[in-house]
Amino acid sequence: TGYYGDGLNAIIVFAACFLPDSSRTDYSYVMENLFLYVISTLELMVAEDYMIVYLNGATPRRRMPGLGWMKKCYQMIDRRLRKNLKSFIIVHPSWFIRTILAVTRPFISSKFSSKIQYVNTLAELREMIPMEYVHIPDSIVKYDEEKCIKRRMRTSCLSNDPEMASVEQE
Repeated sequence: TGYYGDGLNAIIVFAACFLPDSSRTDYSYVMENLFLYVISTLELMVAEDYMIVYLNGATPRRRMPGLGWMKKCYQMIDRRLRKNLKSFIIVHPSWFIRTILAVTRPFISSKFSSKIQYVNTLAELREMIPMEYVHIPDSIVKYDEEKCIKRRMRTSCLSNDPEMASVEQE
């Protein structure tokens, strides 16, 4: 958690890599109580505008919350909390997350949909929010570094390939 702006508005950081494995026998119970904990914490912390930063990188599929759980969470969030949410930033979005959000878009309000932003790197996130009070777990930092190295390698390979260089110039 961190703060931004003159009014010290909350930045809630949610790292999906720490969610429980869906193979747990008590998975539903744990996820329901986790949601209730998150909502009660939000209600205590959020008096004004706030944003949520959802760190999706370094998260195996079996730890990502399911569509039913996300729908239930959205429906249970108090109107005031939905209204005060200024942006929902998804860092390192996977094709799975993008697909779920594309499929659910018709069922959620357009106001809420407009608050969702995708960010591919931590450098992009730094351009959007002050990071001095935001803790990013080491596993996410490592994931981001590896992803950036792969991206640089791909880019340099493309620029060294004469066929790709001619395509880039067009």
